[in-house]
Amino acid sequence: QVQLVESGGGLVQPGGSLRLSCAASGSIVSIRAMAWYRQAPGKQRELAATITSGGTTNYTDSVKGRFTITRDNAKNTVYLQMNSLKLEDTAVYYCSADVQRVVAGVYRRYWGQGTQVTVSS
Repeated sequence: QVQLVESGGGLVQPGGSLRLSCAASGSIVSIRAMAWYRQAPGKQRELAATITSGGTTNYTDSVKGRFTITRDNAKNTVYLQMNSLKLEDTAVYYCSADVQRVVAGVYRRYWGQGTQVTVSS
């Protein structure tokens, strides 16, 4: 099995920063894309940022210039540095990873359990 464990959420004031981490463990041969999604109260889950195994990144418009996604392939870990946080960034943040569990096998998406980020004064 594969587990994704997130950490780093919490309460922060507007304009503040937080760094989220997500470590994948278990039966892993290869990880392709990794990503951070978020779901605000009463809203659908949305994609915030993605990163390929080669380091190519993509961001939704609302976080561009404020959030930075990085990964450590040796540790199977993805990070999300969030700066200049706004009230509207309040959400549960989920990481995902597209994981290959056997050589030449298919990739399947796994999810973390979510970590709460609250931006409030």
